[in-house]
Amino acid sequence: MDVSTGLAIQTHQLTKTYGDLTAVDAVDLEVPAGSVVSVLGPNGAGKTTLVRMLTTLLRPTSGTAYVFGHDVRADPDAVRSVISLTGQFAALEENLTARENLMLAARLRGYRRAAAKRVVSGLIDRFELGEFAGRVVKSVSGGQRRRVDLAAGLVVPPRLLVLDEPTTGLDPRSRQVIWSTVRDLVAAGITVLLTTQYLDEADALADHIVLVDHGRTVASGTPAELKQRIGEQRVDVIAADTDGFRALLATLGGSFAVTGAPERRTVSVPAPRAAEDLAHITSAVRGTGVAVDEIALRRPTLDDVFLALTGSVPAGSAVPESAPVAARPADPQPARR
Repeated sequence: MDVSTGLAIQTHQLTKTYGDLTAVDAVDLEVPAGSVVSVLGPNGAGKTTLVRMLTTLLRPTSGTAYVFGHDVRADPDAVRSVISLTGQFAALEENLTARENLMLAARLRGYRRAAAKRVVSGLIDRFELGEFAGRVVKSVSGGQRRRVDLAAGLVVPPRLLVLDEPTTGLDPRSRQVIWSTVRDLVAAGITVLLTTQYLDEADALADHIVLVDHGRTVASGTPAELKQRIGEQRVDVIAADTDGFRALLATLGGSFAVTGAPERRTVSVPAPRAAEDLAHITSAVRGTGVAVDEIALRRPTLDDVFLALTGSVPAGSAVPESAPVAARPADPQPARR
C-alpha cells in the first residue's frame, strides 16, 4: 500500500478476528491531518477494537494501518510517540488530587518541576478544573474525572488525539468544555479521531463520519452528505388527538404524498422547496379545521441516517425526532407547545 504523507491515519483491509468472530472486517480508512473524523456504530460494531488496533493496544489479524506514516505493527513505539488516547474509562490515580494527577503525568513525560507546574496550570484553566483541582479524584464526579483524564492526555500535545466515547455520561457543561477544547486543538493543527454514541456530538465536531456496523464500513462522508443520502426534508404535522390524526391523514392524502406515524399522531409530507412547501401545507392544514400541536419543517438528522443504515438507534440517542426549523399554524388553530 502506498502511504500518503498527508494522512494522519491510513488503513487497508484492516481486520481483527477472535476465532470465528470477526470484530473488524477489512476496514479502509483515511483520516486527513488536521481534521476530526468520527467513527459511529451500534454497540458491538467494532469501534473500540478499531481504536485499539490504531493505538497499538491490539495487533491486527490482517491488513495494514499507518499513523502519520508509522506502521502500527512494525513500529508501534513510533506510533505511540505521536498519539494520545483517552479511553472510555478515566486512567487516573484516585487517591491523588486532580492537580497531582496532572503533575504526575507531566513529570512522567519528562518535564522539570517548574515547567510541569506551568503546563498543569494551563491545563487547569483550559478544562475549567480550578474549582476541584485540589480534591482527590475519587471524590469528584464522573464528568470532572473525564475532564482531568483528557487534560492528562494533553500534557504533551499529540499529533493525533484519539477520543473513545469521551463524553459518555457527562453533564452538559462538561460536554461543552470538551467540545470547545476539541475545536481549539484542531485549530492548532491536531488531528482528532472520535468514537461516540452521541450523534449530535459527531454532527457538531466531525468533518467526516465513518459509520460501521458488524465490523464493516457501511457509509462514510461529511455529515451533510450522509443526511442527503437518506431522504429529503419534510413537514411534520402533529395532530392534537388520534381522531385529528386520522382526519389529517385522509384529508392531506388527497393532495400530498403523505406518510403517517399513528403512535406519534404525525402526518409527514415531503417538502423539497422548504419554506414554500411549509406555507402551502400550513394553509392546507388550517383549511381542515383540525386542531394540531405542531407543524414543523424537519431535515434529516444523523439519527435518521443511523437508523436507516444500521436498523437501530444508538445508545444515548432518542428515537429520531428532527429539530423543528419553523412554524405554527395561523389562528384560529394555534399550535400548543
